[in-house]
Amino acid sequence: MLRQCSTYSPTEMTLANLLSESQIIPEMVAKERWQAIRELVDCLVASGKIDRSDEDAILESIRQREETMSTGIGFGIAIPHASSSKVGEVVAAFGRSSAGIQFDALDDEPVFFIVLFVVPKDQFQTHLRTLAAIAKFLNDKTVREELTKAENIPSILQVFENRSTRP
Repeated sequence: MLRQCSTYSPTEMTLANLLSESQIIPEMVAKERWQAIRELVDCLVASGKIDRSDEDAILESIRQREETMSTGIGFGIAIPHASSSKVGEVVAAFGRSSAGIQFDALDDEPVFFIVLFVVPKDQFQTHLRTLAAIAKFLNDKTVREELTKAENIPSILQVFENRSTRP
């Protein structure tokens, strides 16, 4: 019997699978939403996940999405995202700010954790699954506490890896 998309494999789309050390910013410089988005896109360029020549087009896609409604979802979390023909697979970057970033979040509170991701154009289901997986992961208060306490990039990545292996 063929089962098509009826179950969602936890190994399919987790932050542990999407992120490497070069895609994590342990202390962001940005103080506001647009600076933060640019800082994370720059991180993706530096890590080789996005071509520098595609940076402006990807930033514009994210800006268009962000202008419809802020992706600051509350609880100190923002998940800016977009679809783009400039990527062939889902790419993501994670940033943390101990000071907090003004992100026009839904609860008007500063954001401390940002996951920016870009999905290939016309992969709507992948886009939704990725967004849902990231939101569910970061909505866990224990995860946010562990990420706050993590002392460096390897320990941040370890939080993602530990959590992705739990049932």
